[in-house]
Amino acid sequence: MTTSSGTPSLSLALSSSSSATPLEPQKPEERGLRLIQLLLTCANHTSSGNLHRADACLRQISKLASISGDSMQRLAAYFASALAIRLVKRWPGLYKALNKTQKPSSELDRARPLFVQAFPYLSLAYAIMGRTLLQCMMEERVIHIVDLGFGDSKLWVPLLRSFANSLDGPPHLRITCVHENKSVLEKLGRGLVKEAERLRIPFHFSPVNVGLRELTLDQVQVRSGEAMALISFNLHVLLTEDDRVDAQFGPKKNNNGIKDCKKLNEFLSMVRSMSPKILFLVGKEADHNLGRLVDRFIESLHYYSAVFDSIEVTFGGKASEDRFVVEEMFGREIENIVACEGLERLERHERYGRWAVRFGRAGFRPVGLWYGYMDDAKKMLEACGKEGYKITSERQSLMICWHDRPLYSVSAWIC
Repeated sequence: MTTSSGTPSLSLALSSSSSATPLEPQKPEERGLRLIQLLLTCANHTSSGNLHRADACLRQISKLASISGDSMQRLAAYFASALAIRLVKRWPGLYKALNKTQKPSSELDRARPLFVQAFPYLSLAYAIMGRTLLQCMMEERVIHIVDLGFGDSKLWVPLLRSFANSLDGPPHLRITCVHENKSVLEKLGRGLVKEAERLRIPFHFSPVNVGLRELTLDQVQVRSGEAMALISFNLHVLLTEDDRVDAQFGPKKNNNGIKDCKKLNEFLSMVRSMSPKILFLVGKEADHNLGRLVDRFIESLHYYSAVFDSIEVTFGGKASEDRFVVEEMFGREIENIVACEGLERLERHERYGRWAVRFGRAGFRPVGLWYGYMDDAKKMLEACGKEGYKITSERQSLMICWHDRPLYSVSAWIC
């Protein structure tokens, strides 16, 4: 649950102020360790359905956590809120009544642009894919790029400008964007058409107003003679399914111990039928698709602690509306990972190694991003002027890290 200011509350979790007095004076490191212990204990009690003990943990957490504290206090506030929401969902009427005033997702539209601007993760991914696309499509005259659900002009405008400066003149470019939010499509379409007119390049924008799970081949409108590329930032939503089926019949796993997913297999089969020159996959480098709540909780706590640490450094430990907006975006992800199950649980991120198995089984193979991409990527990172970030590689994928912790991966695939 969130208040009108976008901060966790309890009713479902914690007070948004920092006025709560700790049990005793503690150093930040001691408080952080205590919060981790309490959160893990609370997750175990929540998983086993022990409401009274989980509630006791939440009462202790509420005295130590705060959305206006340090990074660990802020992180703990969102995780405690997610655990509380999961507990309250046992009473659907109570949950719906409390959830009635939750801020609509449309009010968080500015979170992603803020995140892209303040942190190098996605801007680096944009630059890497743009460079690779230019090399891949160098000799093509008719190009069709499909944006599978992201819709950020900061990815596409630099690409339009790069194609406009091609030595042989700009190719005919068509961009298809798949997105559930019609207003995102309209805004993106207007901006790209205007930019293409300014650059005087032949351009067509095709909006497809559906979710990725509902996308069909007919909606993409594949045309003969086009060189196709696809870009995905949220392929993990295709892993969403009713987990109760597994609980009753047991999950179907391949030889690598990775659960099979019919929806993803169907989607990758559809992509293969398009015969694209390249498919890009950008994803969070974390296993948030684990079956047991406690396993998922530990993995997400580890991942988002690095994210919140980088937020702390970027904003200099200062509270601001921009910081709250960015943190709430991740808070909603945490809530979905922890509080939701089955078809409600959409944030099912997986590490690159698992995606490599899934793509390999579907007939895809990884390709290098471009010759010398690691050196160029490191120069891009240095140009950002951001400390604490680094670039590594793993089996032809590029990892964007906070210190030594990979947070995002970028990879390219061909059929």
